[in-house]
Amino acid sequence: MREPRAAYLSLGANLGNREETLREAVRRIGAAESVELTAVSSVYETEPWGKLDQPRFLNLAVAVETTLSPEALLALAQKIEKELGRVRHERWGARTIDIDILCFEGVERNTPDLTLPHPYMTERAFVLVPLAEIAPALTVKGKTVEAWRQATEDQGIVLYKKEEAE
Repeated sequence: MREPRAAYLSLGANLGNREETLREAVRRIGAAESVELTAVSSVYETEPWGKLDQPRFLNLAVAVETTLSPEALLALAQKIEKELGRVRHERWGARTIDIDILCFEGVERNTPDLTLPHPYMTERAFVLVPLAEIAPALTVKGKTVEAWRQATEDQGIVLYKKEEAE
């Protein structure tokens, strides 16, 4: 049996009931065999990144302890995406759910299917702000997540507060 390792994931949604889809994705991650959910950030609303002509995203980050391999965790994330209606039409396009593995303790990968740490995470406020909330001291590419967050422009990210029905 493998020793549990920490892994950090970024979740985003900009189609359908974004908040409910994120909530269900987090629930499924936490319910998965060999995965223990250890932290969930607040939800943030963000401008789209890469392809700008699409709805705003809701984003959050989660931390898990897992005995899964990085590839098995990726397969789990992709299974959850598919179950929640993710269809891959275009790179950086609109989606019901997107689950990315950001970091996996003690692992670096650069394969066609998986790059760890995530190659764009240090450039994206929508990843760094929620991740810094749950793991500010996590070191990625020689700097803490909090240092990366401080070095990144705001990029239109705001704490999401669901408006109460009147």
